[in-house]
Amino acid sequence: MNRIKNLFEKKNKNILSIYFTAGFPGLNNTMDILSALENNGVDMVELGMPFSDPLADGRVIQHSSEVALKNGMNLDLLFEQTKGLRKIISIPVVLMGYLNPLLQYGVENFLKRASENGFDALIIPDLPIREYEEDYKKLFEKYNLQNIFLITPQTPEVRVKKIDEISNAFIYLVSSASTTGAKDKFSHEQEEYFNRIASYKLKNQLLTGFGIGNHKMFEQACRHTNGAIIGSAFVKALENSSELNSSIKNFIDSIKQKQMV
Repeated sequence: MNRIKNLFEKKNKNILSIYFTAGFPGLNNTMDILSALENNGVDMVELGMPFSDPLADGRVIQHSSEVALKNGMNLDLLFEQTKGLRKIISIPVVLMGYLNPLLQYGVENFLKRASENGFDALIIPDLPIREYEEDYKKLFEKYNLQNIFLITPQTPEVRVKKIDEISNAFIYLVSSASTTGAKDKFSHEQEEYFNRIASYKLKNQLLTGFGIGNHKMFEQACRHTNGAIIGSAFVKALENSSELNSSIKNFIDSIKQKQMV
């Protein structure tokens, strides 16, 4: 069952994907947060695997990784906690992490366990395209997992089109060259970048991430792409929460503001 493909067939615009770090704010919060996100109308979740050196992430998500690791989160525990994922969660769930922990774990062993638990895809920002094609593509296919590539304002057209060629889920459109972290609005340069990517007429769907933290920016992202991924602003809401369910509901409502359906 291809949950990501099914999502885009049913809903082509205004897709809301939320990122949070497994094991944050509490070690045993992961499944409860996943359930609350689905119950409040989120379309997809990006579950971060905490890592000691998350190069693409800003201060907020780096801090959440540090807390999760101190809490005791690791890959074995993550897979143990999510063993019953598909008994309660129906939306796509994507694992996001870095290559080094996967290599230490054993890439095939990792992919096997991810597939058994019902995860749909991986985002590995530091996995080179050539290495993916030569060493791992067949393994991803063996375990029915999709690999999500990122493009940035600096990605040349030829590379963008290569990523489009080898992708079969969606492409993560990084909104800026900086690390993650919520902003207030997109710049004129970012708007030009979105328009340039749109002019390539790519076959894959696009979701915009990095820096999206409010309803206005969500709307802007949805005008240019199929939807948006929100991370740092949501992680900050979790960190400041006194009651997770109400904080999650309030955050999602603030992003969607009901007219976005």
